[in-house]
Amino acid sequence: MQDAYTMGELSIEVADNCRMCGVCVRSCLQRAIAFEQKSDAIDKGDWRDFLIYVEQERGDLHFVAYELIGKARKLAAKVGYRVNCVLVGGTGTAENGSKLLPYGVDEVFVHEDAGFEGFRADCYADAVADCIAHTRPSSVLIGATALGRSLAPRLSTWFHTGLTADCTSLDIQPSTDMVQIHPAFGGNIMAQILITHSRPQFATVRYRVMDRAARVAQPTGKVTLRRVPRDMTRSGITVLASILIEKMKTIEKAERIVAVGRDVRNEDGLELCRQLAEALGAQLAFSRPMVEQGVGDHLHQIGLSGHTVRPKLIITCSVSGAIQFTSCMGGAETIVAINTDPNAQIFGVASYCIVDDLYQVVLQLTQLQRNRKED
Repeated sequence: MQDAYTMGELSIEVADNCRMCGVCVRSCLQRAIAFEQKSDAIDKGDWRDFLIYVEQERGDLHFVAYELIGKARKLAAKVGYRVNCVLVGGTGTAENGSKLLPYGVDEVFVHEDAGFEGFRADCYADAVADCIAHTRPSSVLIGATALGRSLAPRLSTWFHTGLTADCTSLDIQPSTDMVQIHPAFGGNIMAQILITHSRPQFATVRYRVMDRAARVAQPTGKVTLRRVPRDMTRSGITVLASILIEKMKTIEKAERIVAVGRDVRNEDGLELCRQLAEALGAQLAFSRPMVEQGVGDHLHQIGLSGHTVRPKLIITCSVSGAIQFTSCMGGAETIVAINTDPNAQIFGVASYCIVDDLYQVVLQLTQLQRNRKED
């Protein structure tokens, strides 16, 4: 912040408009400036609304932003909060910010500058910290992407507050404490974590676990350009080259999935499941035990240590239904479970339960689908 500090007779004098964003600390070439914050109880009433960090990917918005907006709007309605967003980037960032307004966002704060071309965690953290200091949000939501996982810890440390990583669900209490639900102990329990004595509350959220925000009939939000001081884009990181790596196809966006569990013990059974997937135009996926046995690969693994999916249809073949698996596919529109064990956990979340021999059922389903195509 301009004029936030001046040189006094004996020391640096800090003005009231200092937001403790830390840009001065990093920009001082002599490393003569430092400050220390103490983590004390704060007045929650001074911190309001939701702020969502919106990631840009290859010049467009990352789809997780729309999921975070959808969830934030539902939570905000419970406590009378607004939903705001912040974007940081180079040319075109403000234009991308305007794309969020039809989804019910109240205000989009944009830090646009050529110096933000290419993600550099230090100066991006400075920009987002500036927005947080300005808006004082109660909660900050960030997608659990590689970029988000780099950014969120820096911000929570900066503000001396808590961060819950890889949340799979969120809720909010009347006190405005956000209930952050996170798998713990290998996914055997779903921990409910609250940050009760500090603000803002930071959470990174897995994508494909929440509903995408719906468009509103009459958007009323606005885009606000934030001033970008020259020091804010100064980074200790130098980008020498940038090479575009094509993403490998994973199961996260698949609309139809056939998932294979540990009881598919031989190549014949696996081939039957593969044929069913081909007949349905589906992707073949695996539970963790199958990947550990070398049958499948991580790119096609469903679960806490794999990927989260929200397909229109998933058929599970001999999947037991442990919480590590079901918590990452429970958002599917239709779940068909095939298992010989009538007490299998997977039946607790399935739309249709088939207790029968896997090989017979899969063979018949494949044939039925092929006959439909021929008709």
